Amino acid sequence: MDPNAGKKLINRLGRDEAIAALHTENFARRTTSFYRYVDIPDTEAMRDKLYREWSELGVFGRVYLANEGINAQISVPEPNWDKFIDVLNSNPEFINMHQKIAIEDDGKSFFKLMLKTKNQIVADGLEYGDYDISNVGTHLDAKAWNEAMDEGAIVVDMRNHYESEIGHFEGAICPQSETFREELPKVLENLKGKEDDKILLYCTGGIRCEKTSAYLKHHGFNDVNQLNGGIIDYARQLENNKDIENKFIGKNFVFDERLGERISDDIISNCHQCGESSDDHVNCKNKTCNLLFIQCEKCQKANGGCCSPECLEYSQLPEEEQILQRKGKKNNSRFHNHQKRDLSKGFK
Repeated sequence: MDPNAGKKLINRLGRDEAIAALHTENFARRTTSFYRYVDIPDTEAMRDKLYREWSELGVFGRVYLANEGINAQISVPEPNWDKFIDVLNSNPEFINMHQKIAIEDDGKSFFKLMLKTKNQIVADGLEYGDYDISNVGTHLDAKAWNEAMDEGAIVVDMRNHYESEIGHFEGAICPQSETFREELPKVLENLKGKEDDKILLYCTGGIRCEKTSAYLKHHGFNDVNQLNGGIIDYARQLENNKDIENKFIGKNFVFDERLGERISDDIISNCHQCGESSDDHVNCKNKTCNLLFIQCEKCQKANGGCCSPECLEYSQLPEEEQILQRKGKKNNSRFHNHQKRDLSKGFK
């Protein structure tokens, strides 16, 4: 009998071990993202199929599957890129998938492959079928997007506050939300009475705008448009055509180890601890906290990459003592906790 029969297909390397293995690689990686709303009846079977196919090619990343489709952010070994595209195309659901290739890429965006099944690839807080997800807005390329902005269209950032804080389009409405689920009703309220105006939606790679545009059309908005491929593709088009003006200021937040790609040289945010100009997101070095916040280089050195004196003290304990203190505590981790808080009074 196969000893692994019945076991979930996962990479069982610990974080530190996986990162160490990544740094020994002698080939380049290509970071890409893609999504598609498509019917996937058996998500568990699809998950295992993709895991087997992609593991053989050395693919790392974070992938979500649901009955409504796929959402993937991955890195692929350059030598295996063509094979990966062939394997992806061999699945009818994912043929000719539009790839959004990263602009700034050191190959260290992901360190293992994680494939998860979910109820939705983007949680909107609504029941499936509450609106027609296929009835989406008009997709605009970078040139058409800029022209619409010049004509005075209403621009809405469909990302969360910690993303738009470090970068956004000029004059955009940036809802101060922590989740997409929280943001949808806020945007609807902000746009009340603008049903006949031209609306421009954008997000990181386009997936949140796909849902938002369908949601707004369901609620009677008549001229809904979205940035095709999101900020990632916008930046790629700028790189390929120097005649297109860059209307995005600052950094684009990304959900991998890099935490950001620079789109313009502008730094529009500040260190959450000292207030100096900075747009560098970090996760608190206290592994049981892992709070995401903006910390300048000076504060990173002075505060040990931690968000508070308590976290600094904890992070300096021997690993064995940290493990002992964590034992018996229920779900200590606050990973990707983006709650706004004042971190400026901790270290004085």
